[in-house]
Amino acid sequence: MPELPEVEAVCRRLRAEAIGAGIVQLRVERPRTTWPQRPSWVERQVAGSILERVERRGKHIVLRLSGDRAIRVHLRMTGKLYVIPDVRFRPPATRAWMELSGGRGLIFEDSRALGKLHVYRGRELDQALEDLGIEPLSKEFTAGWLVAAASRSRQPAKLFLMDQRRVAGLGNIYAAEALFRAGIHPARPVNRIRRSRIEALHRVIRSLLEEAVASAVLAYSEPGAVGEAESFPCAVYGREGAPCERCSRKIRRIRQGGRSTYFCPGCQRSSSHSG
Repeated sequence: MPELPEVEAVCRRLRAEAIGAGIVQLRVERPRTTWPQRPSWVERQVAGSILERVERRGKHIVLRLSGDRAIRVHLRMTGKLYVIPDVRFRPPATRAWMELSGGRGLIFEDSRALGKLHVYRGRELDQALEDLGIEPLSKEFTAGWLVAAASRSRQPAKLFLMDQRRVAGLGNIYAAEALFRAGIHPARPVNRIRRSRIEALHRVIRSLLEEAVASAVLAYSEPGAVGEAESFPCAVYGREGAPCERCSRKIRRIRQGGRSTYFCPGCQRSSSHSG
């Protein structure tokens, strides 16, 4: 699933190519993409509007339209959102598309058909996103905030970071990589990790995401081409059985919250090293 850096790369591309464009029409090719909203209603809300801003909230892409409307897109596993020169040449896996002024197309392609597109009016979008936590690249995400939040939670460190109600946009790849850089075992309860190491985790999250965003932007060489951590050098994620680049111990994989977690048992010891 695309995480914050990949979604940010998509947003930056859309800001450069689509802001200010008039939307002649929107067509929904797969009704479940907009469920429970009716495709015909969604299409009527969007037609004739202007794309004014492109925003990111966690892993969600928000297209702000004229007339106090907004489109929220969640890419899920395989979703892609990009502009093509001619709307007539849409790929087979297109689930929804917009004809832009001048004949261009804004395409929502999704081979596994798991992505979602919804339209909101007025403050409805704020209500839909109100459960999302703090943005890890915002000025509000401070070391003090992370220390306080960790002190109130008994969640394992990895699940704490991936909880979108706490930190928005941080997913499986970058949570694992951040914990490795900070030397924290993924299964250790966050309220049992000392303050100095939580502060180090805060610094690591900021620097890692900045690196990953830069990498994702460079990797987005053509519409829809960016992938999770495509050119970001992962130290632990996906490297089960490979030697750790720091201590040469073999990278391990465990299951947490139904997902695979990768870590180094030497650099991320479960007790003294992260306590």
